[in-house]
Amino acid sequence: MAPLALALSCTHGLSARAAETLPAVVVTGTRIEQSSFDLPMAIDTVSADSLHAQKLETNISESLARVPGVAVGSRETYAQEQQLTLRGFGSRSQFGVRGIRLLADGIPASTPDGQGGSGLFDLSSAARIEVLRGPFSALYGNHSGGVVQVFTEDGPAQPTLSGSVMAGSWGTLREALKFGGTAGSVNYIGSLSNVETDGYRDHSAATKQQANVKMRVALTDSTSITLVGNYLNQPTNQDPLGLTADQVRQNRRQAIATTGTFDTRRSLRNEQGGAVLDTRLSAQDSIRATVYLGTRSNQQFLPIGGLGTGVSAFDRDYWGAGLRWTHRQGALTTSLGAEYDRAVEDRRGFRNNSGVQGLLTRDETNTVDQSGIYAQAEWAFAPAWSLSGGLRYTRLRVDSRDHFIVPGSNPDDSGSTSFSAWTPAAGLLWKLDPAVNLYANVGRSFETPTLIELAYRPDGTNGLNLGLQPSTSTHFEIGAKTILASDIQLTAALFEIRTHKEIVVFSNANGRTTYQNAGDTRRRGLEVALDAPLPGGFAAYLSGTWLEAKFRDAYLTCASVGCTVPTVTVNAGNRIPGVPNFTVYGELNWKHAASGFSAGVEARWVGPVNVDDRNSATAGQYTVANLRAGFEQRGSAWTLAEFIRIDNLFDKEYIGAVYVNDASSRFYAPAPERTFLLGLSAQYRF
Repeated sequence: MAPLALALSCTHGLSARAAETLPAVVVTGTRIEQSSFDLPMAIDTVSADSLHAQKLETNISESLARVPGVAVGSRETYAQEQQLTLRGFGSRSQFGVRGIRLLADGIPASTPDGQGGSGLFDLSSAARIEVLRGPFSALYGNHSGGVVQVFTEDGPAQPTLSGSVMAGSWGTLREALKFGGTAGSVNYIGSLSNVETDGYRDHSAATKQQANVKMRVALTDSTSITLVGNYLNQPTNQDPLGLTADQVRQNRRQAIATTGTFDTRRSLRNEQGGAVLDTRLSAQDSIRATVYLGTRSNQQFLPIGGLGTGVSAFDRDYWGAGLRWTHRQGALTTSLGAEYDRAVEDRRGFRNNSGVQGLLTRDETNTVDQSGIYAQAEWAFAPAWSLSGGLRYTRLRVDSRDHFIVPGSNPDDSGSTSFSAWTPAAGLLWKLDPAVNLYANVGRSFETPTLIELAYRPDGTNGLNLGLQPSTSTHFEIGAKTILASDIQLTAALFEIRTHKEIVVFSNANGRTTYQNAGDTRRRGLEVALDAPLPGGFAAYLSGTWLEAKFRDAYLTCASVGCTVPTVTVNAGNRIPGVPNFTVYGELNWKHAASGFSAGVEARWVGPVNVDDRNSATAGQYTVANLRAGFEQRGSAWTLAEFIRIDNLFDKEYIGAVYVNDASSRFYAPAPERTFLLGLSAQYRF
């Protein structure tokens, strides 16, 4: 409490000189446009300047590391995507994102079971990313950590074509095109990008191709429809897997021998599209309707030989719809909504014959349905007070139909299960003065196991792990938001989260992971952010997170390859693995408008991370700095820009991410040493 109390006492005295400018408008917190300053919840925005300025514009780690409460780790392989945690949730994920709801322009980038991939976000045409933490995120469905939503920019007023090319260390090359404009009642934007890299580590070459389009049509003065579509293709991205501590010391860029023996790799293709209809029925009432559909194909080669399933593949079709009614009447705003999401996947397993797909070992059809209804309201019941609240009911059903049946040796492993829960949230905001808001909130969330987490039984038998149960969490949070003199913005949030039946890794060997429920856990922490425009073209940003994430109950787990009966005790009080106990991010930028020169320095200080539930080893803390600089030239219809970027300026050797609970002690994914990136872009307005 002491740091928060100190912040409040200091800011209250300065707030009388605060400017009128308020923080950016957000929609993720309440599903309607509203200033984040007036919401009783922790929500931050990463602006277009932060997303695009002198960056590769490919990975969320480039920008989300600046948000308090967020930790982003890169395993330096596009076969595994990036590790994203919010307030300590999501750390158990071996690839993709768990425990966090991902959205793109209001359309889910997470499947109904709660599995998402941040690689679906197309940063080329992104206008901003909003990050919501705390209990109000539970009004979006079955997750505990929060909501991350990317918004595509609108097209410019006149037709504009832009292109860029970037080249850097480890054979990295990125080419991109973007075109947008406005024609009468139609606004449109589209982007294409291609990224190729040899990878920092051996056996980590990758290709990533993306396309994103958005078109908004004003049908009438009160009705518009927005069409969105995106495409992702990652063909044959190599996977170097993790290293042991000794292997890191010997050669941090190496890949273990089995990656070559079994040619470990992943191919991914995702296509989806959707439509959003907004209509204003009256001055008080509006309706939003959303529909979307998509398809996803995945094939992954694991370092598993013999008769085991060394190749995992699925083809998934998914779709969904949502309807929301919003009513504004004086000081009261209410919203009622319903959502439905469905995914059907054909999942197969094969033997891995030295990198070649072999005989069929698994064949099943899995279906996941999620339905939800919710109500949300805000009431400004007094000039200095407002009350927010919401309630959601979510039901998830998982059904598996086994098609690989061999009488006498492989029985029918079909099965089904369902989960449901009510998740309430409430928050109170007090406007201490025009530039200082204090708030408190409380709520519950529940997080269901994903299909990937249900895919394998801990005892080694075939079929889904239908005994795995959801975890439930109770959230408490107090916070402050203030604007100081000269538009300096300061936010602070203090939180505690108590989770029951935490989903944890049971065993993790050779790329295959099984899961179980542990007992209770507790996460508590402090998040602070300071955004300060300074004289002379300077601007500074500083954020910090302290997080204590621990198991409150002891339980048994596996710690060896082939383990099916847990014998190793995880002690109460151990830290949850994959979660740094503190992160600090700082950034100082300078722009010289007359010359078109801009530069910035970024720094991250990340605390130690435990690699397993037993806390047997850690990835050490590290501090890295990045430097960037460039020029921009403008004409009447054209703009040129050039930049150079140096990441890990001081050539620090550190671990970028960990593989939690790896049975072979291959916990570590080394981060690159000093890395260079050169970029050139051009834009023409017709």
